[in-house]
Amino acid sequence: MKLTEYTSFDGTGLAELISLGEVTAQEVRDAAINAITKVNDEINAVIEVWDDECGLSSGVLQGVPMLLKDLGIAVKNRRNELGSRLAAGYVSSQDSNLTRKMREAGLVLLGRTTTPELAASTTTEPRFNGGTRNPWNTDYSAGGSSGGSAAAVASGMVPAAHATDGGGSIRVPASANGLFGLKPSRGRISMGPDVDEVWSGLAVHGFVSRTVRDTAALLNAVQGNEVGDPFIVAASHPNLNDCGSQNPGSLKIGVMTHPLNGQRSQPEVVEALNKTIGQLIALGHQVEDATPQIGSWDNFVELNTRFWAANTAAWIDGLASATSNPVNNEMLEPASLALWKLGHSLTATELVGAMHMRNTVTQAMGQFYQAYDILLTPTLPALPGLLGDYNRHQHDADGRGWMHHVFNQSPFTALANVCGTPAMSVPLGFHYSLNLPIGMQFCAGFNQENLLLALAGQLENACPWQTRKPAVCAGR
Repeated sequence: MKLTEYTSFDGTGLAELISLGEVTAQEVRDAAINAITKVNDEINAVIEVWDDECGLSSGVLQGVPMLLKDLGIAVKNRRNELGSRLAAGYVSSQDSNLTRKMREAGLVLLGRTTTPELAASTTTEPRFNGGTRNPWNTDYSAGGSSGGSAAAVASGMVPAAHATDGGGSIRVPASANGLFGLKPSRGRISMGPDVDEVWSGLAVHGFVSRTVRDTAALLNAVQGNEVGDPFIVAASHPNLNDCGSQNPGSLKIGVMTHPLNGQRSQPEVVEALNKTIGQLIALGHQVEDATPQIGSWDNFVELNTRFWAANTAAWIDGLASATSNPVNNEMLEPASLALWKLGHSLTATELVGAMHMRNTVTQAMGQFYQAYDILLTPTLPALPGLLGDYNRHQHDADGRGWMHHVFNQSPFTALANVCGTPAMSVPLGFHYSLNLPIGMQFCAGFNQENLLLALAGQLENACPWQTRKPAVCAGR
């Protein structure tokens, strides 16, 4: 299978070819390995390829190649290093529930993608693995924390890849790399069996892809709760595969142009947002300005800080115990060490306070979604930054200072994580002089993935983005 042919199909298309016998799963796998070999040196998205994973001979996505983020998901007897020297050489003892479900769907697990250390960043530039470059413009960041997965998909290595999202880590790199990225509702995909919730419920599993139907197919295949999961989440639709082709109807959409931290979105981003608004009106939707009333921005960052720091501290302690490595600045980057120190300084009552603040925000957003079907924002207030810029002041920040830095870089995305609600980044804008994509974020109420997929499918038909190829692409 030639790379030009391989990269012209999305995952659903490849599965159809295999099921019809027009190509074998082995030929598709070989093409994926060829694609990784061809372009990975230019962008540094894949850190390990598995040569002995062939996949099952059945499943709705039989033979479709899949890369896994090196964080949040475990594959038995495979390394899981979380972008950190502290976890170097750590091997998982069992599969995650999601790993099993992906295999049952027929996906072929090919290897690991890069992530910033412990996912505590929205750029993928770990000291352990090196920076991941944006395939559209390699001087720029691929975003994070699922930056390796997003860069791999954008460059044609695989049609879709696993990602996680604790504050925007699916949507931020989807925006930076011109992809579709949907963060599911809390509990939609099982996090077990090693954990019930990651980052106290802020983080979820998901995927980045080039097409809406691929994300719908993947979510449909792996969603559902497992024995021991903390709660049961009903399916948002009997078959998510159908949602991308359904008419969402006339939606009432509230628009927030500028972030709640008092900053202003870049003019290029505002221009892309205004074009999106025009397209939505043309499609028959009602659009008006609306700003969620969630209280103080500083309080919002603080509640996230407490969850991030406490969980990071426990995570680091567990890794240090498992690897017998010391917790110091040789093993950890300054930001991770700062979060570890902050996490150990927090009290139990401060965590309870964070839970109370989260409830306040969640209740406010629940009221917002009584008035509006969708909240529209830019995914990011600015274009992706140059490699090296994001981490330049890492040595100067304490834990709280680092969190304010992270949230100022991506101030729109974390609201959905706090509330546990679904949100998606759709590649509707583009900056032509720098050759960089611009994503638009659409957020909905809990368990409304079907609504988001329907809207995404409508936008994909009206403003197709799949034919646009990055500078680094395996199919060129």
